[in-house]
Amino acid sequence: MTRIALVVSEYHAFITSGLEAGARSALAEAGIADDAIESFAVPGAYELAQAAQRIAEDGRFTAIVCLGCLIRGETPHFDYIASAVAHGITDAAGETGVPMAFGVLTTDDEAQAQARSGPGADNKGREAAAAAIEMAALYKALSASPQRPFGFRA
Repeated sequence: MTRIALVVSEYHAFITSGLEAGARSALAEAGIADDAIESFAVPGAYELAQAAQRIAEDGRFTAIVCLGCLIRGETPHFDYIASAVAHGITDAAGETGVPMAFGVLTTDDEAQAQARSGPGADNKGREAAAAAIEMAALYKALSASPQRPFGFRA
């Protein structure tokens, strides 16, 4: 059974709630039942990777969708956090073997964030959920196929 975890930053909740709604919509359209989706709130984008790794280690979830929002400010803080979040999620996915989708907005202003978190096809939470579904299917197919020698091409 496919189970999806949504890890959602509470910081900029007026944006991340839209990302979560978009993700849930895409998952429902893919036939994933609401009771197979569980949301986990974290304080901010920086905490997404930490929570995602711990959730993946639990072993109950097929894929994890990380949702957050960073809006550029006047200091380099934005750059440090954006880099840490991206690398953290990548590292957590690699260490746990559970696919994790990056649904973290990195925008210059609030208007850009709102445009990417509203209803419809441009919602980046929707895109991240679709990527998580696709990666979960790929991981499942790879685990079901026989091992091939290193460098083998079909």
